[in-house]
Amino acid sequence: MKISLAVLTYNWPEALERVLESVAAQRRMPDEILIADDGSRPDTAEVVARWQKALPVPVRHLWQEDRGFRAARCRNRAIAASRGDYVILLDGDMILHPDFIGDHEMLAEPGFFLQGGRLKATVAESKRLLAGGRPVFAPWIDADFDEFDGTRRQYAFRQPQLARWKARSRSGGRVMSCNMSFWRADLLKVNGFDERMEGYGAEDRELAARLENTGLRRRALKWAALAVHLWHNSRAPPDVDDMSLPNNRLFQATRTQKITRCEHGIDGHPELLQDPVIS
Repeated sequence: MKISLAVLTYNWPEALERVLESVAAQRRMPDEILIADDGSRPDTAEVVARWQKALPVPVRHLWQEDRGFRAARCRNRAIAASRGDYVILLDGDMILHPDFIGDHEMLAEPGFFLQGGRLKATVAESKRLLAGGRPVFAPWIDADFDEFDGTRRQYAFRQPQLARWKARSRSGGRVMSCNMSFWRADLLKVNGFDERMEGYGAEDRELAARLENTGLRRRALKWAALAVHLWHNSRAPPDVDDMSLPNNRLFQATRTQKITRCEHGIDGHPELLQDPVIS
């Protein structure tokens, strides 16, 4: 199958450089790479241009004007422009294990979408990696294993047999769009992310809820699709579940009303949907 990798980025070219370096080292390359750029400065475009020449697959830079945190719209543009059968979402601060793409492919199955995790590197480890250090995919990695949204130490290595067992025995854990994958047709069916959701938070949980409302199931990726998350200051609010936040109210409506398709989504980008397929 054809795989599209959509990488979300915003004004951190040094991290994007390391991410794309890890993409170049994949044993199973994606068939195309889409850089979903939420309004970065020109130095990010320079990084993308270098990798467009270096990588053996098409790399497309999809930039939108910086009007605040608009990850939902940014990712939708990448999904609309994608031409693979399968779409992997990745954040531009995640350094990949060489089998990251292959693991998503290995566990992809109709009727499901996949939820991966992230090994949350410490400040010191992140500095080492940004300076060109080699990532560690092992339980002794210098990572914050106690972070509520990070991969636990016991999952910090690759084991395909255990990964297959875990995916079939347990539903997906915490929803995080930094490492998720879907059949493109399923994303188009629900119209992708709800672009009314601006600012940090809940746009990925809301999308997962609509997919599940259609009857799809979410599978957890453990011991597979490993990625190291580079430390940075978080833009998350003090309470991500605060129901006074507009995004959380939209998310709650999707859950309670069993909504399956959003009105402001992928179909708002017809110029990208009409692009030719990849060969």
